[in-house]
Amino acid sequence: MTRVGLVCDSTCDLGPQWLADHDIRMVPLKVLFGSESFLDWIDLTPEQFYTRLASSQSLPKTSQPSPADFAAAYAALAESGCEEIVSIHLTSALSGTFESATMAAVDSPVPVRIVDTKTVSLATGLAIKLALEARDAGKSAAEIEDAAREAAESSRLFFILDTLEYLVKGGRAGKAAGLAASVLNIKPILTFNNEGTIEPFKKVKGFKKALGELAAHVAEDAGGKRIRLSILHGAAPELAGQVTAALDSAGVSYELDTVESVGAVIGTYAGPGAVGIAYLPHS
Repeated sequence: MTRVGLVCDSTCDLGPQWLADHDIRMVPLKVLFGSESFLDWIDLTPEQFYTRLASSQSLPKTSQPSPADFAAAYAALAESGCEEIVSIHLTSALSGTFESATMAAVDSPVPVRIVDTKTVSLATGLAIKLALEARDAGKSAAEIEDAAREAAESSRLFFILDTLEYLVKGGRAGKAAGLAASVLNIKPILTFNNEGTIEPFKKVKGFKKALGELAAHVAEDAGGKRIRLSILHGAAPELAGQVTAALDSAGVSYELDTVESVGAVIGTYAGPGAVGIAYLPHS
C-alpha cells in the first residue's frame, strides 16, 4: 500500500497538537506586529494573540509561507517514506499560500496533489478530516484528494463578526466591504462564495437575532438530515455555547466535530467577538 503524506497550513485552525497526533504536517503562516514576526499557532496561541491585539496600536499583518517552507515539509515526508502527498489549503483568493505550495511541488521528490478548499478555518479543517479518514481507510492519493475536494465543495461556512473593521482594513472583505456594520447594530452574516471570496449572506440587527437567523438557515439547509458541524470563535468559548444553544433551539440534528478558536492569522481579519459555523452533510 502506498504511503500518503498529508500537509496543511495553520489556517485550518485544528491546532498543531491535533495535527501532529494524526500525522499531518502543518506549515504555519506568519503574523507580524510591527517588526516582530510570529508563527501562527506556534509562537502565539489564539488567547495570546487576542490579548496582544487588544493592546496593539496598529493592526497586525499576515504573511504566507514561502515555497521553501513547503519544500522542506514535502522533503521531510518523502524522507520518512511517503510516496505521494496531498496538500490541503485555504482559499487562494485570499492568500498566496496555495501558490507557494504549488511552486514547491514542482521540485518535490515525490508527487504532490494540492487542494484549494476555497474556504478557511474549520471549513478547511473538515476537508482535512475527510482526507484523513480516506487515508486511514487505505485509499490512494487520488482518492484522498477527491475526498478533500468533495468535502470542500459541499461544506458551508457562515460567520458573524462583531465588527467589519479588521476585515476591511486587512483588505479581505470582498463583497462585504460596503456593509455599514457599525450602523444601527447591524450584524451581517457572512459566507464564502464559489470563488473563495467573502460575501454577505444576510444583514440582521443585533447579534442574538443574527445567531438565530443563522441557526434557522442551517436547519433549513440540513433538511432534517444529520450534519457534521464545527464551531469556530475568536478566543471566546462562551460564544460557542450560544451557538450550540441556537442550533438546538432551531432543531438542527448534528454531530459536533470540532469547537476551536481561530488562530492569529484568521483572527487578524475576524477580530474579537467573531463566531461561525462550518458544516457538511454527514457521510
